[in-house]
Amino acid sequence: MSVGPMAGSDARRVCLLVEDQVATREWLRALIGEAYPDAEIIEAANRREANQWLDRYRRSPEALWLALIDLGLPDGSGISLIYRLTQEFPETLSVVSSIYDDDTHLFEAISAGAKGYLLKDQDKARFLNYLRRIELGEPPLSPSVARRLLTYFHQKARPAGTIGTTVNLTSRETETLTLLARGLTINEIARNLDLKSQTVASYVKTIYQKLNISSRAEATLAAVQRGLA
Repeated sequence: MSVGPMAGSDARRVCLLVEDQVATREWLRALIGEAYPDAEIIEAANRREANQWLDRYRRSPEALWLALIDLGLPDGSGISLIYRLTQEFPETLSVVSSIYDDDTHLFEAISAGAKGYLLKDQDKARFLNYLRRIELGEPPLSPSVARRLLTYFHQKARPAGTIGTTVNLTSRETETLTLLARGLTINEIARNLDLKSQTVASYVKTIYQKLNISSRAEATLAAVQRGLA
């Protein structure tokens, strides 16, 4: 991991780039540098490196301006990093940079606090344009992602408050739903709750049945409607 000096009050804006593929990381670093020549770019190849750097950076959270985060990291999903940034670095603009173009990853990222979602299969000029427009206050969304959001809320999403909000969940089911919405896997939820993976899987099945849902995206929306995410 490339770690620059800690930023002080007079430091340049800091960008955290989390990407495990070396060639892709170099490509993204070059794009960030071209879009924002004055930025200090910190690189991490996985969640562990990113978390270690964030642990040391807590004293100056306001200087961390942008975080560009891959979701498919070798030691787990980048969703947990987005959630941590949302909680501990609320001023940071968390943007997904991913190959995943599906409802589950998209809505998990948004629920965790992502402010943008860019697909890495775009050409350089288009990706660079989205990065530059961040400074103008425009949420960076790849066209297919923007269409997916519109389609979901216009055609698939049920009216607010209708995904089983009157259905009672047990405390364990509520905890499980909360962690599902944060993007944790079954095994990660099991470790968090000190339970067996099979037990958590059973909770998830029960939650889906009670709320009459069939996907993690719907589970995330249900958690949002219940104020859990």
